[in-house]
Formats: sequence, structure tokens, C-alpha cells
Amino acid sequence: MEPVTLTTGRLLLRTVGAQETDAVYAAAQDPDIQRWTTIPSPYLPEHARGFTEQMVPDGWANGSMFTFGVFLPTGELTGMLSITMRSLGTGEIGFWGAKEHRGNGYITEAALAASRWAFTRMSIDRVEWRAEVGNAASRAVAERAGFTIEGVLRSSLNNKGVLRDCWVGSLLPSDLGLPSTMPYVPGRE
Repeated sequence: MEPVTLTTGRLLLRTVGAQETDAVYAAAQDPDIQRWTTIPSPYLPEHARGFTEQMVPDGWANGSMFTFGVFLPTGELTGMLSITMRSLGTGEIGFWGAKEHRGNGYITEAALAASRWAFTRMSIDRVEWRAEVGNAASRAVAERAGFTIEGVLRSSLNNKGVLRDCWVGSLLPSDLGLPSTMPYVPGRE
């Protein structure tokens, strides 16, 4: 699939390439990004190159991962967001925000835009969010974007060779007032 570009009131979400390698590398030097995400640590220039020049274009080409750089109209990178296909109709959202841009709601806005796109253009009926227990910033973004926190998955997240517990949540098309591709009947207890 060819990469798409999404716009919001304040942001441009588009693919990244070699021209963003330095910006991705610089942002990923933040200890919080290295601690709470599964990117390599230390994060080296070759990691940024492999991400922007191989992983991102390959994900779009084979339909396995749809990665967006989150940009201000000035062209400044405020974060990264991807939706990785996990199973038929289910994608997992992941994101990080550049340190100097946190607290502005950019990643929440981007998460909503990307999820809306996934629901309306990619036949996705469930966007899952997962974060290591304790990653309060990621959880706050998910909750502000309307995700329902469903619980804790024990020993479910491999972060740099260590299994950790993670929170899991979901966003459904109906949460955004959108139709699903299939009927949904919630469970009754």
C-alpha cells in the first residue's frame, strides 16, 4: 500500500524517510522514550536509519505496519505513531512524543486521527493499545483518546529482553460514532 497523509486541525501525519532520520535519532535520545518503548537502547544512528529507510517503507509496502511522523505545520517532528496489524481486523497502536512537545495534546490528536483512518479506510474494527504498567503518560494519551482500559496482561510485553506486565485497552469504531465492518454484540455477565 502507498503511504497516506492525514491532517488534523494542528498536525500533519505522514510517512517518514531518510530526510527525517536525524530528527528521529535526536528525539529518541530521550531517556523516557528509551525506557518506556521497545526501541533499542542505546539508540544509535544506524537504528534511526534502519527505521526511517527500511522498517517504515517496508511496513507500508506489505501492509503490516502503518507508521506516521506527527508534524507541526512548520515541519517540526512532534512524535511518531504506528498501527501494526495484529490479526484480521485488529491493529495495535504505538506512539511516542518528543520531549519538547509533550503536554500539548499532539499525540492524542494524532491517535484519534490515525484510529479514525484505520476504522474508515483499513477495515479495522479494533485498535488495541498496550503499555508497560507504570507508563502513566502513555495511559493518559490512550484515555484522552477514548480508549477503554481493559486490564493488565501479565508477562506480556518484552522490553529489551525482559518480560513485563502491560496495560491493555481498546478503541472501537462505535466509540467514535463510526460503523463497524461486522456486527458487534457485547458480552453479558
